[in-house]
Amino acid sequence: MSSQSAAAEAQAADNGKQSKQGRARNLAEWSQRPNLPGTHYLDTRVYTDPAIYDEEIDKIWNKVWLPICHESELSAPLDFRTSGVAGTKPIVVVRGADNKIRSFLNVCPHRGNIVMRAPAGNLGEGSPSGNPRNMTCMFHGWQFDATGRCVEIPREKAGYQDRLCKAQMGLRELRTEVAHGGFVWVNLDDNCGPLADFTGNAFDFMATELDTVPLEVFHYQKAVVRTNFKLWHETSREFYHDYLHYHNRATGMLQKGYFDRKYTAFPNGHAATGLTSITYDAYEGAKDRGLTFPGMPLNGWKQLNIFPGCTYSLRASCLRVSVMTPISTDKVLIEIRGFGLKEDTPEERRERILDHDTIWGPFGRNLHEDLLVVQNQSIAMREGSGSKYLVMAREENNTIHDEIGLRSYYEEWSRLMGRLACDPSRRSDE
Repeated sequence: MSSQSAAAEAQAADNGKQSKQGRARNLAEWSQRPNLPGTHYLDTRVYTDPAIYDEEIDKIWNKVWLPICHESELSAPLDFRTSGVAGTKPIVVVRGADNKIRSFLNVCPHRGNIVMRAPAGNLGEGSPSGNPRNMTCMFHGWQFDATGRCVEIPREKAGYQDRLCKAQMGLRELRTEVAHGGFVWVNLDDNCGPLADFTGNAFDFMATELDTVPLEVFHYQKAVVRTNFKLWHETSREFYHDYLHYHNRATGMLQKGYFDRKYTAFPNGHAATGLTSITYDAYEGAKDRGLTFPGMPLNGWKQLNIFPGCTYSLRASCLRVSVMTPISTDKVLIEIRGFGLKEDTPEERRERILDHDTIWGPFGRNLHEDLLVVQNQSIAMREGSGSKYLVMAREENNTIHDEIGLRSYYEEWSRLMGRLACDPSRRSDE
């Protein structure tokens, strides 16, 4: 055989080997849609297009029930807490003198000023702007009580005669319910159904732990993260990324039966992962957790993700609930609360705080890694980067590394948006 023929034969063999193993792609190949069902991949425009983001705020965040804070943060009558929701719409949550928790748009109807400026407090303390027990706008001194009624307009008759009065100028009240472990949920849509219609039976498998005894916040942190809100929430909805976390690889993934843990998708985009155990003692310097929640075995772990951006993660001794508020296509506010039982002794509370902060605190073993990758994703997908499609095609019989959690999210996203996540230029009913 000539050397030329031998070279050609070797090249053909190498090409055949590459065709089986795959190779890097050119631009045309990179730009082709994946050879997958439309439910199994995403167009990256869903993360980067400002028009899609504005539509998400209008069609999703302005319409669904959202957890805002916890009743233990409003423990006394006239306690209040301010926050933002659905694209940073300002709201204030108040426990009235009648002990009922209500929520309002935190905007004065007079000249559009923020009414309550402090992050939290008690109306009984008063303020330099107005009388105690009322919410007072500092701009012109208009006052509103804890039920949202306007109770004071300085020089009302002198300025408005009979054309306008206090009875017409109350705050905008939001639909509010307290449920699922004592969280305060709000909905900006006056015509929405009850919270139970939205959550359905998603909380059933965690109801004993959440609702047997009152819970109490012991940890609160918030951060503005430079990423799209969906990317952050996706880290809670897929567990294939446990390979990211050394702590998870050394504890949870070593547990017998870990890969058989079931993943359940519920209506309205919610999803849950079933009970497993964490072998904390497999991690150097760690120990088994001696505390738990009612009905939860020692060292147990279960998790629930609520559409469009809330996660309840219960790891034996402590509950972490993370909620988020989208700010722009590449910016999201993340709030993380750690919970124990209200009846905890001081010693038990210290133990829960240590357990919580070891994993999820600002310098914990997991949180910083999640934050790093979601910000890297936003960098890689920003306009002009060349990023086109992401896949969510793992199928493992609805077990822990099956990407059913991502697919169920975007099924609901597509339903509410009226767009296909795999091709947002197309309607979902086509």
